[in-house]
Amino acid sequence: MRKTKRMHSFAAAGIVVLCGMLGRTVYADEEPVVLRVCSWEEYIDLGEWDAEEAIELENGAVIFGEKPLYEDFEEWYKETYGREVRVEYSCFGTNEDLYNQLNMGDTYDLVCPSEYMIMKLIAEDRLVPYSDHFYDTQDVHNYYIRNVSPYIQKTLESNEIDGVYWSDYAAGYMWGVTGVLYNPALVTEEEAATWEIFGNPKFSRQITLKDNVRDSYFAALGILKADELTDEALRRSDTYHDQLADIMNDVRPETIDQAQELLNQLMDNVYSLETDSGKADMITGKIVANYQWSGDAVYAMDQADEDDFELRFAVPKESTNLWFDGWVMLKNGIRGDADKQHAAEAFVNYLSRTDSAVRNMYYIGYTSSIAGNAQDDTIYEYLKWCYGADGEEEILEYPVGYFFSGDNSDAHYILQSTVSQMGRQLYSQYPPQDVIDRAAVMRYFDADANKAINQMWINVRCFDIDDIPMGVWMALLAALMFAISMGFRKSRRR
Repeated sequence: MRKTKRMHSFAAAGIVVLCGMLGRTVYADEEPVVLRVCSWEEYIDLGEWDAEEAIELENGAVIFGEKPLYEDFEEWYKETYGREVRVEYSCFGTNEDLYNQLNMGDTYDLVCPSEYMIMKLIAEDRLVPYSDHFYDTQDVHNYYIRNVSPYIQKTLESNEIDGVYWSDYAAGYMWGVTGVLYNPALVTEEEAATWEIFGNPKFSRQITLKDNVRDSYFAALGILKADELTDEALRRSDTYHDQLADIMNDVRPETIDQAQELLNQLMDNVYSLETDSGKADMITGKIVANYQWSGDAVYAMDQADEDDFELRFAVPKESTNLWFDGWVMLKNGIRGDADKQHAAEAFVNYLSRTDSAVRNMYYIGYTSSIAGNAQDDTIYEYLKWCYGADGEEEILEYPVGYFFSGDNSDAHYILQSTVSQMGRQLYSQYPPQDVIDRAAVMRYFDADANKAINQMWINVRCFDIDDIPMGVWMALLAALMFAISMGFRKSRRR
């Protein structure tokens, strides 16, 4: 069974944790570099592991978190570069929270938003590109470029906005896909493996959608365009992935209107819209299926396993959303300061060490963009530690070469796991090649499309004023006039 440390706190957005500010020596000849870092809540290992939690891997690596990673980074930076750095670490709750914080004047050097917010910040010219040296594989301290998954880096290098490639401005941190978390005792895999489950009357008021316009819009497109997405001629096409991305990023006015109509129908079928409560509702049995990010699906399955209650994860046959969070440097923080940029890039590199990546995966439960390399197989050994077969169950050969080496037929990266892991934690953290093949990144929407989609979502979550019948308006007007007249009469009696 997969092992994880994180105990979810459900902390409120915007809680700020300052770190590394006390007990640090300031040398008289040189002031420390102050690095202001802002990331998601519970997204960096905070240490304080119990002694028995030490992870001992077959390659001899021993992983242990005594202190927060950012404090370990401070020490490593001083030892490596001879300069004192002090990290001020803060947290945000959502991408929109971060964006609002930036617009209200909060200043950070390094932040970790999701792909669409990264695209938005690139489009608004608010980011500093990584230096050429950051990508120099000859520097032994450039852990990111030496260890990043070929699959993740290819994704970053092949996507652009306004002619600018993501890889120029972003370093991958965590990644995953979206799908359906479900109770296999009440929902079949076939029923779960389609976006159409959210409109399935069999599960009326027993399933939840995300209270998030982008995720719910993606699900709606998966239903609206199901026939097109599952067409074998499309999937055999040499341009399948380009066409898939275009289909799942269709923001034409008529498509938005169709999505609104569909989502209104789905609202009559789902239990609720949620952002974080779906995991608990699945574990307690309040609902039978839930739109979920793969990392949170893993967390929910881990927690359910503790209660001998099985949950599973399915990726819709139509398509899935490939998402990632990445580190970017802000212009209004770095401000051309070479020392700050060096410290920021070094921080990303330190988190990209294989031991750091394991610590973060163990703590968070999500999947790191770091794969390691031919000389350092710690990440793959950790994968074996989590999911490797122990000889007690039927063996499953599970290829993950697409992530580790870029070749899914690579014999070195065919994990010996168990059949029971299909549709479970391993499947969620490292989806098989066929899932990756139908994964599309949901792009940043321009101002007009974003305005239209946000209005659509307001209409869905509240109501569309244009849909109110004239008879209702007349009744409301009559009631208002009656209330006014009664108030006038009472005032005259006084």
